Amino acid sequence: MSKIAVITDSNSGITQQQAEELGIFVLPMPFMIDGKEYFEGINLSVEEFFEKLKSDREISTSQPTPESVLSLWDRLLNEGYDEIVHIPMSSGLSSSCQTAIVLADDYDGKVQVVNNQRISVTQRQSVLDAIHLAEAGKSAAEIREILEKEKLEASIYIMLDTLTYLKRGGRITPAAAALGNLLRLKPVLQIQGEKLDAFAKARTVKQGKSIMIEAMKKDIHDRFHDNENGDIAINVAHTENLDAAMELKKELEQVFPGTDIYVDHLSLSVSCHIGPGSLAIACAKKAI
Repeated sequence: MSKIAVITDSNSGITQQQAEELGIFVLPMPFMIDGKEYFEGINLSVEEFFEKLKSDREISTSQPTPESVLSLWDRLLNEGYDEIVHIPMSSGLSSSCQTAIVLADDYDGKVQVVNNQRISVTQRQSVLDAIHLAEAGKSAAEIREILEKEKLEASIYIMLDTLTYLKRGGRITPAAAALGNLLRLKPVLQIQGEKLDAFAKARTVKQGKSIMIEAMKKDIHDRFHDNENGDIAINVAHTENLDAAMELKKELEQVFPGTDIYVDHLSLSVSCHIGPGSLAIACAKKAI
């Protein structure tokens, strides 16, 4: 049986310590803040990121350099791994996936790059699936094929606390942001595959949570045909809003009894555009 290395990036929410515990490898995502380069989980913590974001620092996302990707691949192959499964963030949200696919052309099939359109907690689920599939004896190519087959079997719904950061990123006009903040609107966005899209508008947090829960129930019933076999992972994610996230977890445990619900931060690359105070519900079909 081939010895397979599983690699992802920090957009999965998997920390360097968690990666060590899982026996995988995480490429830290770079951020430019006021012209200086930082690496998520290396010299930039979640707390430091939000401190800088709220103080109106100029923040932009980047992608791992080809050199850093190739260096990790070469090191692992030289250390005794036969094959690599590389799971980057969604190609619809970053060019890092396409870059890795091009780089993998020179590795004669030993490196399989998974383009399965996921990010944050749904990307994390793909990593857990890859680990289980490797343990079950699947090859790197088989793992990539299975994960890509399930690539659209995931949803994330995100309720924003403010429109300020969408305005800052040029995703909505200043006038729309001002009106939305004045009316205290709680926009609900969705990520299904390629991109971050508008989904609904709520006037209260309670209404926003209700919209997300109903959307998730509909996805699980209509797209995934229910969760009777425990083959759907349900998650809560947030941006600097842990208490509210734990409360939402309790509500979801009532809606989906017997389900183990994981709670984590939304990835910083998404947080950059939506700001603190958000809440999200995610589900992903397990590829096992």
